[in-house]
Amino acid sequence: MQQPFSVIVRDAAIQRFEYTFEACWKFMKDYLRTKKGITCNSPKSCFRKVFTIGMIQEGETVKFLEMTDDRNMTCHTYKEKVAQIIYGKLEVYSRLLEDVIVRFGSRFVSKE
Repeated sequence: MQQPFSVIVRDAAIQRFEYTFEACWKFMKDYLRTKKGITCNSPKSCFRKVFTIGMIQEGETVKFLEMTDDRNMTCHTYKEKVAQIIYGKLEVYSRLLEDVIVRFGSRFVSKE
């Protein structure tokens, strides 16, 4: 059941997005380093390299790069318009992050 709109809920959702985004790209960074011997030092470089090894598709890569830009904008959520734009994208971002986490998880279960 979806809660009625609240600025507090919106801002909390954006903050959760920040934490989840950071955990995701840092996991990919560690995965690339430990499993593939590939070094990357920024979210965008990690997403591009994960695409290169075939873990994500081109469209997903584009969405991850957009997500990175939005993550960088979260420090400006005091601007109502910025907060509204990012909040409006969170459902799509959530699905993408979940899909990729499941994909990576299956690699660990199968003992890649």
